[in-house]
Amino acid sequence: MSFNFEHDTNKKIHFIGIGGVSMSGLAEILLEHNYKVSGSDAKESPVTDKLRKNGAEIYIGHNSENINDVDLVVYTAAISNDNPELEYAKKSNIALMTRAQFLGSIMKDHKYNVAVSGTHGKTTTTSIISHIVLKANLDPTILVGGDLDIIGGNVRAGKSDYFITEACEYKASFLEFFPYIGVILDIDADHLDYYKDIDDIENAFTKFSSLIPKDGYLIANYDDERTVRVASKAKCNVVSYGIENGKINAKNIGYDDHGCAVFDVYDGNKFLFNVRLNVPGKHNILNSLASIATALVLDIDAKSIIAGIQSFNGTHRRFEIKGTKAGITVIDDYAHHPTEIKATLAAAQNYPHKKIFCVFQPHTYSRTQSLFDEFSNAFSNVDMLVLADIYAAREKDTGVVSSDMLGDAIRKNGVPCKNLHSFDDIVAYLKENLTEGDVLFTIGAGDVYKVGETFLKKF
Repeated sequence: MSFNFEHDTNKKIHFIGIGGVSMSGLAEILLEHNYKVSGSDAKESPVTDKLRKNGAEIYIGHNSENINDVDLVVYTAAISNDNPELEYAKKSNIALMTRAQFLGSIMKDHKYNVAVSGTHGKTTTTSIISHIVLKANLDPTILVGGDLDIIGGNVRAGKSDYFITEACEYKASFLEFFPYIGVILDIDADHLDYYKDIDDIENAFTKFSSLIPKDGYLIANYDDERTVRVASKAKCNVVSYGIENGKINAKNIGYDDHGCAVFDVYDGNKFLFNVRLNVPGKHNILNSLASIATALVLDIDAKSIIAGIQSFNGTHRRFEIKGTKAGITVIDDYAHHPTEIKATLAAAQNYPHKKIFCVFQPHTYSRTQSLFDEFSNAFSNVDMLVLADIYAAREKDTGVVSSDMLGDAIRKNGVPCKNLHSFDDIVAYLKENLTEGDVLFTIGAGDVYKVGETFLKKF
């Protein structure tokens, strides 16, 4: 089914899994444009409460009776084929679209679609671009994979031709999009439960770049070898960026006492302006350069670019300082891939600390298994690592890999590491072992952030 965002406002849209970060964002955009919206989710949450208050019909639990006078059903890749609502919609010949297809159909009705792709850094880069475009008063629609204070959540429904979104490569969903500007931050091995290997992943990014029209733009990280290869095949305009390579580049880099970079931005050999970041780490220099390159393509002035970057203090769950108790600082980060973990812990070295304690919760059995060796070498920058059990997410435990196995491999590499199997035990251990001046990192894409929050409450 095709869906015309501007003209189908009389239709009722039902979301299976409406409480998810992207699905809820799409639902909010529709509610803002006066659509009739319903949806179901496994449990109540602040997200479902907010949607209900904004006018959505919310059902807790999945049941075919939830499909009531519905014109279109939207579902995610996480929904199983035997879901009763999905089965009923198929049997009743109700129109169906995946989340990615539906997002793509909304993008069709905007001219300046910015789709931020890459294995790492999508949420941060999408957020920085959003700050810049808002400072330029361009009234964008924004859909981001984390909560952003400037928009009071993860979505903003604008009324202009500007649409800014993350473009996730999982199950090649970003191939349903319609980018005018496509950003590729990096290409790394991930989601190997879907892709055959890293070459298969690179091929998906090549297909993504081919979606950009000839008069559109690919913003490409030229410090990343695979991204360079993809960019070399692109049929659109290419704007490169990087620290070591690229047209838009950073020079005279320095860091403040919290590891946040200060640097000059150049277009080739031409000085443009100086920026100061409020988020730490070398990886955020690259994220900001991608954002700057995007802003320049959109003809945004330097003053708005600088103001946007300076106003960005991070998204929730990305090097997020949760609080300090008795001189112990708790920081949470969504990193769930070895490359991301290394980048976060490298940034941590520039943050004031006596010792760095890290609680890591591996995310999915398939990722832990496919990147086992990389995970076992990702924690050299910590003084003490505590491993929680693997967060299953959409998967079942087959016994092939475990957090204990990973702990054994990490200990063999000489990193102090302890396996604990409940959050209560982890918090008790931390209370006994952390002292003033230490920094505690909770790292992972599951619910490990609860460890830091509980520690702050109970200390």
